[in-house]
Amino acid sequence: MAMIEAIKLTKHYGKFVALKDLDLEIEQGDIFGFIGPNGAGKTTTIRILATLLEATSGHATIDGHDVAKEPYEVKKILGFMPDEFGVYDGMRLREYLDFFGAAYKIPQRKRASIIDDVLQLTDLSSKADDFVSAFSRGMKQRCCLAKTLIHDPKVLLLDEPASGLDPRARIEMKELLKTLCSMGKTILISSHILSELGDMCNKIGIIEHGELLAAGGVGEIMERVREVQELRIEVFEGADLAESVLKDAPGISDLERAGDVFQMQSRLGRAELAGLHGRLLDRGVKLLFFEQDKGTLEDVFLSVTKGGI
Repeated sequence: MAMIEAIKLTKHYGKFVALKDLDLEIEQGDIFGFIGPNGAGKTTTIRILATLLEATSGHATIDGHDVAKEPYEVKKILGFMPDEFGVYDGMRLREYLDFFGAAYKIPQRKRASIIDDVLQLTDLSSKADDFVSAFSRGMKQRCCLAKTLIHDPKVLLLDEPASGLDPRARIEMKELLKTLCSMGKTILISSHILSELGDMCNKIGIIEHGELLAAGGVGEIMERVREVQELRIEVFEGADLAESVLKDAPGISDLERAGDVFQMQSRLGRAELAGLHGRLLDRGVKLLFFEQDKGTLEDVFLSVTKGGI
């Protein structure tokens, strides 16, 4: 059973269709990157999953609990971090976390140790007695994430968590999310900044105008979307033999050679690449480098989306 599942999820605002027949499945332990331009339907989807917005039709579940029919069961296992959030003036960080710990009905005798653990996890221990209203944008993001983790949720819904952060704060946020994933948490993270998600997510979904255009493993989608990819091979010994094999190989075009280095266009899938690699070795070619450039999320995004406003 999927940890997060949406079936034909649809949301109308009058005549405007914000979300149309969205099907989504996210397994336990996934970091799922929800990609799309501003206004694509990312926040609408997340707010429905977080039980804060009612869908027009369709349904969604979190760990088997229907978000519309069992909102309190969902909230027990869900951590939601919105794009925009406020902090309370005159409240120190430890007090802020204690307040939300009480809201989640964590017994008072347990809250202190739980707060210490969350502060350590988010690297905020040194700020425990500082006023949250005086924090920088990056520190407030960490503060909100700490609040989101206070009840140890299984599932995290993070709406643009790195928005407005400086480069160092983004890197630190990325490492923190990887740590949370290693702890077994399932994470859905939305963003329109693709460079943030490329080396962090194992699965992605691309949404535009309320419709999910593609979803699945990052490598799988890249292979599916990009028909032609760059293949680069460097040979230690047997360059002439390699050239002969590559010239005759189906799916290879625009072959260029510079000494022992070959660059070409490839239409080969994973199994076909393995076969080509094997043929080169069988002919006695000693390889130093053999890699097909799968491109970037930006390439995939531009191939899938239409760019209309």
